[in-house]
Amino acid sequence: MAHYIKPGRLEARLVHGTVGWLARRGLSLAGTAELSVRGRSSGEWRAVPVNPLDAEGGRFLVSARGEGQWVRNMRAAGGGRLRVGRVDRPFTAVEVPDQEKVPLLRAYLSRWGWEVGRFFDGVTARSSDEDIRRIAPKHPVFRITMDA
Repeated sequence: MAHYIKPGRLEARLVHGTVGWLARRGLSLAGTAELSVRGRSSGEWRAVPVNPLDAEGGRFLVSARGEGQWVRNMRAAGGGRLRVGRVDRPFTAVEVPDQEKVPLLRAYLSRWGWEVGRFFDGVTARSSDEDIRRIAPKHPVFRITMDA
């Protein structure tokens, strides 16, 4: 069974709705952006706020909650769009193998642990590599390359 922590109704509407609305208007909170990915069944664009991570010489998307719909859609679509304000940038995505996630998850938790730490089973940016490796399979990570 895939790991996923579903947001409550209030969080989905209030927090995600507000952060997405702000990103669409050019107000990025701590680096947030709106991710859009085509639905794997419907083909419709689906949007969710994300925290893009610049680390290890690349740009990444980390799913703090686990294998949600955007992750499944990303796997099927192989890319999407990131938007802040009027800037809507398409990208391609490749999933990062679990054995390569330790420095990325550490950097992600260092940057956004205050916001998403509750989804990482007590693991923090200061946790051992072993602890981060233990939770790595629960948190998909994608390396994204912005299209020209």
